[in-house]
Amino acid sequence: MTNQERIADLEAALAQQREQIATLLEQNRRLVERVRELEARLAKDSHNSSKPPSSDGLKRQLPRTRSLRRASGKSSGGQLGHPGETLHLVAEPDMVEEHRPTVCTTCQAALEAEVEVVGVVERRQVYDLPPVRLHVTEHQALRVRCPACQRLSDGGFPPEAPSRAQYGPRLRAVAVYLVEQQLLPYERVCEVLADVCGAALSEGTLAAWLRQSAAALEPIETAIKAALGRAPVLHHDETGVRRVGKLAWAHVTCTDQLTHYAIHAKRGSAATEAAGILPTYTGVSVHDGWKPYQRYTQCRHALCNVHHLRELTYVHEQYQQAWAADMKALLREMWAATDAARDQGAAQVAASQRAVFVARYEALLASGLAANPPPLRRRGQRGRLKQAPARNLLERLWLQQDQVLAFLDDLTIPFDNNQAERDLRMLKTQQKVSGCFRSEAGADTFARIRGYVSTLRKQGMALLDALRTLFTDTPLYPALG
Repeated sequence: MTNQERIADLEAALAQQREQIATLLEQNRRLVERVRELEARLAKDSHNSSKPPSSDGLKRQLPRTRSLRRASGKSSGGQLGHPGETLHLVAEPDMVEEHRPTVCTTCQAALEAEVEVVGVVERRQVYDLPPVRLHVTEHQALRVRCPACQRLSDGGFPPEAPSRAQYGPRLRAVAVYLVEQQLLPYERVCEVLADVCGAALSEGTLAAWLRQSAAALEPIETAIKAALGRAPVLHHDETGVRRVGKLAWAHVTCTDQLTHYAIHAKRGSAATEAAGILPTYTGVSVHDGWKPYQRYTQCRHALCNVHHLRELTYVHEQYQQAWAADMKALLREMWAATDAARDQGAAQVAASQRAVFVARYEALLASGLAANPPPLRRRGQRGRLKQAPARNLLERLWLQQDQVLAFLDDLTIPFDNNQAERDLRMLKTQQKVSGCFRSEAGADTFARIRGYVSTLRKQGMALLDALRTLFTDTPLYPALG
């Protein structure tokens, strides 16, 4: 073999090795990115992301999840001047039992019933439930002869007595209350009513009562939706639920006085269109960063900053970036300033104070963007480039700054979306306690009644009294504002 042939073989081998090295380097880069992504995913829990505490697991040693709200400085327990709750003696008890001595405590002489009672030494009262049993009311339709024309007329029956024998509206209201407010499964509701008051009803009967309640609530739900459409500030959120063995989405639209739920197969715009509130809403919509909300441009949007605080915690802990901790502290400072301005009766934070806040905010964004440059497009790479979580968060804080800081401009806009999250929390509890919805109609029934019950609870109305009206053709409407 000549030298030229040997050199050509070596050059070919070298080119092959270079190609292999390039392939291995690219493979290593991808594996490193994948490991980093998986480690970052494992690092997320309830204190630095929107994952619920139930997903943290029992074996993981996590830092205690602390509230993102600032400390009030007050000691725990009841505050000075708090009225408290305790039992008081009533003037007219339902029953009085007298306890008189049978022998003299001094000489041990017998004290017969004829011995004079001098007075009452002390009164003590016991609050307890009476023996619970079904109270049966018989309705009789009387026939009366008219003295003028001698014709016979028959009396009518009230709405709660449509057939020969049935359970009354109070028991039906209790059954609906146990399903919708206490979130018990149908079987356990039937067990409770059988054990407590001897009402041996079937799950089919209970389902029929729930359908009857939902039908009576249809006009009330329409009125609640119309009232929500007129509210100056609305909260929106969604969460996954199981329906007929498949993933569906529960959507909530609410204020501190009104609640509406809708369960839909889709998470995005199709669901909000079906709910029919946000598409025509012109006030302020408070929500997280879920993009389908942003397509409705006729209203103003405000983002939940508690979500941002958790994401900033994650970026600071996972990537050790100082700007994230500083931004988190700044948002908390803004939050405290809006609370102070609200306490003073102001409509917004002072312009000078706001200008300082915004300047600090933009400086921190510039620092964060410099530390997290956009990814470079590799040769032949197409489509949208995948970015690091820190870069995604920075772009949201930068491009949607007016939505992030909306609470600074108008003190009627809250810092967070906790109202919607609180309203959705009980649906997650329902899924844990009762399991999935067995039919689409059953899910819609639950959502309609639950929205009504949540609204009544927010307005301080008696739930059982209101639910009873659903079975008497006179449903109670909540205050619609």
